[in-house]
Amino acid sequence: MSKTEYQFSDFLGFLGEVADPCMGFVLEIHEKLIQMGCKVKISSTKAYPYQIAYTMPNSRKGILNFYLRKKGLKVRITIVDPKKHADFLNGLPESMVKQIAKKNVCRKLVEGSECLDHCTGFDFHIGDTQYQKCRFYCFQFDVDAESMAFLLALLERELEERHTVQMKGSVGLC
Repeated sequence: MSKTEYQFSDFLGFLGEVADPCMGFVLEIHEKLIQMGCKVKISSTKAYPYQIAYTMPNSRKGILNFYLRKKGLKVRITIVDPKKHADFLNGLPESMVKQIAKKNVCRKLVEGSECLDHCTGFDFHIGDTQYQKCRFYCFQFDVDAESMAFLLALLERELEERHTVQMKGSVGLC
């Protein structure tokens, strides 16, 4: 068993103690991303006993992170352009929209000052409400029975979008 497999097994054990209903969701996403060739990095911090980061194959671009705390599981999906998912975002449950609304605004977009390193911010709408959010935390959600199907669908849409962009970019290389 590799170190990553061992760490993932530990994560699943802790997940079973903290957020057992999320187990199938985590395994489904993990298997999907591993089959695509995504790289996995498992670490811990003071805030998060377990943090699992998935990066796209052949790049260092992140796609998804799991954060496990004693309070439960969070997931962050790294979206490249939320405007490409506007129709989907308009159908999010109110609880998920409230989580987006609570995230920090992007200081670069709102004030013109520095935000986090490499943050270009997101400026998008859900319904009639405009959001100008930091791109790094905007799409971080609590994982619960209501959100799991939406999170999986959003991940699949983002993977499809990245694949489409990659295919368009490679057409001219032949």
